[in-house]
Amino acid sequence: MRRYVAAAFGAFALFATMALTGGPAAAQATIDTTKALGERVLGDPKAPVTILDYSSMTCPHCARFHTETLPKIKETYIDTGKAKLVFRDFPFDQWALRASMLARCAPPERYFPLLDVLFKGQAQWASAKDPGAALTQIGKLAGLSEATIKACWEDKALADGILNSRLEGQNKDKVESTPTFILTSGSGTTKVEGAQPFEKFAEAIDKLAK
Repeated sequence: MRRYVAAAFGAFALFATMALTGGPAAAQATIDTTKALGERVLGDPKAPVTILDYSSMTCPHCARFHTETLPKIKETYIDTGKAKLVFRDFPFDQWALRASMLARCAPPERYFPLLDVLFKGQAQWASAKDPGAALTQIGKLAGLSEATIKACWEDKALADGILNSRLEGQNKDKVESTPTFILTSGSGTTKVEGAQPFEKFAEAIDKLAK
């Protein structure tokens, strides 16, 4: 089932803020929030076609795109310098938000590898009895200390930045479900909704590259 934008977004934001700040005092670790909220680009930043990827970390269709379709797009268009992918967080629940925060607290060079691990293991950690513990374990395997993970999840500015990115997607790009992709180049813009097959993306990219 496609995940639609919840009408009670404000309630979710309030709940997420309470969940992130309601625990014990933060451990002695700091997060560079500005760096964590920086653009995450897969491929050559100068590539002529940009693929904005609006995804929620707990969205099964998003996971399917990242595990089945993105590798083909990467091989054909990203690795060859024809396109780049820019990931835009679009969390639908507190665990999607926490997973997005976790990935952004990793060093930038580990961001997409960690994103790949999170999407491949989504069915396991998202349905775990304690998703927070499962995410913490993934973070540790990615080289983050428990103190860093704790500080990451208690960083309200980081949470707000991710939620604001979601709002921007809703208001500017009219994102109503995930995954949604906005493909742009000097010749125009194309919107692709849902985990479409590789051929759909290839058609759109080829058209924009002309």
